[in-house]
Amino acid sequence: MSAPAVAVRPAGPRLPHGRGPLSGAVLAHLRDATGPLPTEQEAGRADPYGPDLQLALYVLYELHYRGFAGVRDDHEWDPALLSVRRALEQRFLGALRTDVPAAGAEEAMAALLLEPAGDDGSSVSHYLQREGRLWQLREYAALRSLYHLKEADPHAWVLPRLSGRAKAGMAAIEFDEFGAGRAEGIHARLFAALMTDLGLDTTYGRYVDPAPAEALATVNVMSLLGLHRALRGALIGHFATVEVTSSPGSRRLAEAMRRTGAGPAAEHFYDEHVEADAVHEQVVRREVVGGLLADEPELEPDVAFGIGATGLLEDRLATRLLGAWRADRSALRSPLTETPGAVRRHRPPYDRWLNGPEIG
Repeated sequence: MSAPAVAVRPAGPRLPHGRGPLSGAVLAHLRDATGPLPTEQEAGRADPYGPDLQLALYVLYELHYRGFAGVRDDHEWDPALLSVRRALEQRFLGALRTDVPAAGAEEAMAALLLEPAGDDGSSVSHYLQREGRLWQLREYAALRSLYHLKEADPHAWVLPRLSGRAKAGMAAIEFDEFGAGRAEGIHARLFAALMTDLGLDTTYGRYVDPAPAEALATVNVMSLLGLHRALRGALIGHFATVEVTSSPGSRRLAEAMRRTGAGPAAEHFYDEHVEADAVHEQVVRREVVGGLLADEPELEPDVAFGIGATGLLEDRLATRLLGAWRADRSALRSPLTETPGAVRRHRPPYDRWLNGPEIG
């Protein structure tokens, strides 16, 4: 009997363009081209936060989500690609463990409740609330679409690794994120409506190429922590950070959408998160984190690490965004293209690309 044919996705996200030898080799392999994949030594020498490693990781992780158009489905479990992914993950995770200060879960959770004033210039949501322009909100939405169009999917990996209160609390929050049984309420769908208001393309993965490494890293860390059972405590720390900080940040972003006239769907997405995540915060603190540490107290350092790693990567992204926007230039690697009906006032000073895009 002949072996069954290997499925090739006829549609789906397009493969992005490479950003160096690591991502270039991975992408060539996915296109079934000949040539060696990166070695463990090459991965170990790469910048752990740099564009080449982060793009390679992003592409490898996406094989476990939607895949790519024209790429065989069995590449998801290609042993050679899994070996490369392991080496890249070790480099990324090792850097995070070095750069994230040690703390206890209780201390780290308490720090999340200290709402920043925003006057130190480090908060993206404070900036957008006070003075952000519509073209900056468009860039922010384009970058966040790499997560929000699959919102809650990376965290769902942890459900089989939990039990008791932690599992019940996590499932309850995920149920809300997935629309509470209503397809029209799925948060990923609500974000697509926000993007439509802003004149953005809602195609899944559309804005990978314009995204700088700092944005890719904030998405990759979710997949890194979610796909490894040994990192379940850190994934819960990441999830706690998202839920505890979401409500006040969403309130500011909703005000930014209203102030700039972004549109009703753009306002609704963040208004929805103000209400929902205020409830989720209590569930995640008491049931998810509390339940996990009651069952597995030895995971407390991992929970704290997940909180710290999330903060570190979000701070790096904020530095990138605010540094560019305050200089009146785009934070993206290449300009956004307008979809039909988009308003001209959305357009940033894209003449900055006359000498080529930024690297990142």
